[in-house]
Amino acid sequence: MSQSSGSVAEPITTEQYLTMTLGHEQFALSIAQVREIIEFSSLTEIPLMPDFLRGVINLRGAVVPVLDLALRLGRERTQIGRRTCIVIVEVDQAEPPQLIGVLVDAVNDVLDVLPGQIEPRPGFGARIRADFIAGILRHQESIRVVLDFTQVLALDELAGLVGQCAETGV
Repeated sequence: MSQSSGSVAEPITTEQYLTMTLGHEQFALSIAQVREIIEFSSLTEIPLMPDFLRGVINLRGAVVPVLDLALRLGRERTQIGRRTCIVIVEVDQAEPPQLIGVLVDAVNDVLDVLPGQIEPRPGFGARIRADFIAGILRHQESIRVVLDFTQVLALDELAGLVGQCAETGV
């Protein structure tokens, strides 16, 4: 029995990222967190909620809160347009996992990303909270901020913000 002296190359694994637009900026999110993308139709507004909580939708019988991602990131309120959509994300911080809708200006595409294409988050200059950034994605000639949705949609923090609004009547 002879053994081969050559080594077997490990397959290169890629991860998929959904890219989206908020205003004039490009962001990315691991596709593993995305459950579906739906066309924006309408929301039911809830009184006394923070501005970034735009309302709720009925998703096949389930009430799903919808956050304005631009407002959550400290940007201007999303203006509803023809490409506006809601990305349904599953947040595993609760049992059972919580579905949350994220309002974005547009969903662009899904990218296959090699591990080396994502760089660590910068220490400065991103104009959003550092804990909201998972890294920086370099793809072709563009750069996209990869969002850490575990932090952006931290249920404890969101519940605290909702509670503050209810207490102050804002």
